[in-house]
Amino acid sequence: MTDIASIFVGQVTGSKGPKGRLDLLLARANRHGLIAGATGTGKTATLQGLAEGFAAAGVPVFLADVKGDLSGISQEARVDDRLGQRIRDMGIADFEAAGAPVIFWDLFGRQGHPVRATISDLGPLLLGRLMNLNEVQSGVLNLAVTVADEQGLLLLDLKDLRALLVFISEHAAELQASHGNVNPASIGAIQRALLMLEQQGAQSFFGEPMLDIADLMRADGRGRGYVNVLAADKLMQSPQLYAVFLLWLLSELYENLPEVGDLPKPKLVLFFDEAHLLFRDAPKALVDKVEQVVLLIRSKGVGVFFVTQNPLDIPDSVLGQLGNRIQHALRAYTPKDQKAVRAAAETFRANPKLNTEKVIQELGVGEALVSLLDDKGAPGIVQRTMIRPPQSRLGPANAGERAAVMTASPVAGIYDQTIDRDSAYERLTGRVAGPAPSSAPTSPASAAGAGTGKWGRGPLPPTRPTQSAPAEGGGIGGTLGSVLGDMLGGGQQPAPRGGRQPQSVGAMVGKAVVRSIATQIGSQIGRQIIRGVLGSILK
Repeated sequence: MTDIASIFVGQVTGSKGPKGRLDLLLARANRHGLIAGATGTGKTATLQGLAEGFAAAGVPVFLADVKGDLSGISQEARVDDRLGQRIRDMGIADFEAAGAPVIFWDLFGRQGHPVRATISDLGPLLLGRLMNLNEVQSGVLNLAVTVADEQGLLLLDLKDLRALLVFISEHAAELQASHGNVNPASIGAIQRALLMLEQQGAQSFFGEPMLDIADLMRADGRGRGYVNVLAADKLMQSPQLYAVFLLWLLSELYENLPEVGDLPKPKLVLFFDEAHLLFRDAPKALVDKVEQVVLLIRSKGVGVFFVTQNPLDIPDSVLGQLGNRIQHALRAYTPKDQKAVRAAAETFRANPKLNTEKVIQELGVGEALVSLLDDKGAPGIVQRTMIRPPQSRLGPANAGERAAVMTASPVAGIYDQTIDRDSAYERLTGRVAGPAPSSAPTSPASAAGAGTGKWGRGPLPPTRPTQSAPAEGGGIGGTLGSVLGDMLGGGQQPAPRGGRQPQSVGAMVGKAVVRSIATQIGSQIGRQIIRGVLGSILK
């Protein structure tokens, strides 16, 4: 199956019946695509048929199931009279009802395996933009992240970031000399933005074990690519969370996949159904980044297909990147609708034998105007086409069928249980034995010695961790400050709940001396490290 070079999309039709077939070349699928049309015109069947075709060719697929009706792709089609007649009309001799290999996912963990990411992997720049933080607030968020790195604090979920912001607020005066001013109003604004994310269910998304992108790119024992179906019917009620997830997914793919240029077939194809719902509520930062990633991810071997009601629902900057186009019927009942039909017709390469604007309004269910890229990457002339019906069932899988698919899933048991290891929240609230974090700045070398990476992210343990003492924070400033503090007459006192450490005069003097020394020997070097999930494209 993996030697397939193209996907049968449908047959070109005319006044005297079928005239030939149209195929989507796998080598051009990374030039992205669009499936558009009014409600009830056959977009879902087209999406499902293309997803099956990619899977049969060994290409993994990711689907965002917004309406909850794409789960039927895991089950074989019911060949009733209507479907049988369509098969005969199109002369499809090799039609075989069959479900595709499927993995179900769900950010909330109800209808599929949970999808999680850590705060550290999202990154301060992206998180700040999606929370609509201003320049000052973003600066405070970056300051907090720097302190987490210096103290060896793991930022895994929302409670870690909340606890860190409280710590920063309580030690603002001590951090001012080395890190800059901390505005309490900015801390409050960030906390409120986090609260809004929490209300949309973000606490289910942030945490461990984090989704390994490689698990979205699996093939079964027959060489067929898995179709990853994300339950998004509830997720779309939380547009900000959906935006966070989408940007994280695209950026993870961009960061982790190597540059490969044009391949005989893509490594992965993404379908985003009901895309107008995404862009309608999306912040400008999201639209900007989707545009950049759609443009650049092509060279990583990833194709992106948007499914929506009208091409005008997609921003022009993104629409211009979509080379393969399938346009189902549009209705023109109002002047606004007529303008949309005219605009949709103008996006196709003209066919002198076809009045595109007129035909768009005449198409029946299962018919579409299709323009696909040829082997040279040029768009073909638009053709009126009867779309091939999917081999899988149209409509949702029932609870029993979904449960059977999840039981047989290749990732069963990997993501289903949450891992809550000792991180910033436990350290800062005194729930873990060990020294409290110091507010004194530390050197990059000290932070690295704590065994942490980006934003203090440590290695994921193979099993649920036991409660153990974390690596000691504080670095040069914390260690020497403690020694000099003891020499000058004050040992540390037990830390109360909340992480604030009472200090004697001697301890404060010792820390002040060491802070000055640490500054002179170059503790600022670590703060020059560039952070950002999207790498070079965020510059």
